[in-house]
Amino acid sequence: METDATQSTPGPPPSKGRVGGVLFDIDETLVDLYQAMRDAMEVAGRDLLPANTAQDWDLFAAIYMADTHNYYDRYVAGEFTFAQQRGLRARVVFDQLGTADFDEVREQRWIEDFEVAQPLSIRAFEDVVPILDALDAAGIPYGCVSNNVYDYQRAKLDQAGLARIQVLVGIDTLDAAKPAPQVFLEGCRQLGTRPAQTLYVGDNYLIDAVGSARAGLRGVWLNREDALAPSNPEGSTEGLDEITEITNLFELGLLLALEPLEVRL
Repeated sequence: METDATQSTPGPPPSKGRVGGVLFDIDETLVDLYQAMRDAMEVAGRDLLPANTAQDWDLFAAIYMADTHNYYDRYVAGEFTFAQQRGLRARVVFDQLGTADFDEVREQRWIEDFEVAQPLSIRAFEDVVPILDALDAAGIPYGCVSNNVYDYQRAKLDQAGLARIQVLVGIDTLDAAKPAPQVFLEGCRQLGTRPAQTLYVGDNYLIDAVGSARAGLRGVWLNREDALAPSNPEGSTEGLDEITEITNLFELGLLLALEPLEVRL
């Protein structure tokens, strides 16, 4: 099967002249983290929930990823360690599903089994390699700014076959996280590009698109699920005219006037 970017119609092209560089978010932008986590949850939880069907594990993953207690964001803010937020989120799911014997020992084992299993399922989305190839051909530098620690995300990119991405800013690079302006600007500094000539592409409308636009970059919202843009909690429209919406990375190639991108499956 062949997918051609010319079949998609993105929003208006970025303004302010030629793009000098592109920065990407990683999870759910370049890497299909949701599927990798869902698969790892099943591996780690089979002994505890042996009767679960594939649909049951889909539900398990949906509850976990919803993260109704915001444990991941609280980890980013420094309230928990990475392993602690992992266990707390799992405990919410097991409690909701009525698994009474998910004690501290089982929780620790679940975390360990999960961390072993997850990297084995890490994959890049099908539109990632074609856009990176096109950027390389056009001489446009690129990198990543992510809301996780550098080493963890470096290993994830390498596992996904994206070792070619050398510029990477994590939350431990400056002890700050998106949408803080300095992390986006650090990505630009490492690329050697001016913010106004740098695109930032991410799947989170507020953190990625709005955050980067307010830092002076040109925000691109990668809306793979065709979701509605959430309301801006601050009520301000500052920088929002710098945001372009796309539904896949093939459309990014069109925005940059690159050669048509193709992927063969």
